[in-house]
Amino acid sequence: MKGLIAKKVGMTQIFDESGSLIPVTVIHIEPNTVIAMRTKERNGYDAVVLGVGEMKPKKVTKPYKGQFAENIAPKRMLREFRDFEKEVKIGDEIGLELFDDIRFLDITALSKGKGFQGVMKRWGFHGGRASHGSKFHREAGGTGQSTTPGHTFKNTKMAGRMGNKRVTVQNLRIVKTDPELKVILVRGAVPGNKDCTLIVKSAVKK
Repeated sequence: MKGLIAKKVGMTQIFDESGSLIPVTVIHIEPNTVIAMRTKERNGYDAVVLGVGEMKPKKVTKPYKGQFAENIAPKRMLREFRDFEKEVKIGDEIGLELFDDIRFLDITALSKGKGFQGVMKRWGFHGGRASHGSKFHREAGGTGQSTTPGHTFKNTKMAGRMGNKRVTVQNLRIVKTDPELKVILVRGAVPGNKDCTLIVKSAVKK
């Protein structure tokens, strides 16, 4: 498995050779620095810790700085990638070239938070009649039992907080890459707001 930390720039559209319009998401990938290595002998599994983003020296605490080698500046974002397929060592920088021989990606991010929402928006309930006097327009309806056991079962679809969850979209096809701008274009939508952090990995089902 290959993976990197990236940033979502936004969506746009391009045209292919046949003139068909393709909606794409623009993903910016700064060079990821190898911070640490996890091994089976010491940690029980193989993994690579990657970091990206500079930090102001005054914001770096001594315990946080202790996990970085002397020649590596502390990074703002750290992520661990298990079973990394490329041979690397601490201090190496990995960029867009990691996906040169890959056509499909799995992308993970936090979805957009929509706050506290009702059942119609959150779960797609139809609600009641909109006519005058129905008294049941956007309500959830009954959620429990009038007799035994007399309570609401777990996982019943009700109003609540919507979004802001870890979401993975699989098998997004790479449409175009630009090494100079350090961006990659994938077909379709990617979870999260603009400028959010993405975890980009090679597709596991391709």
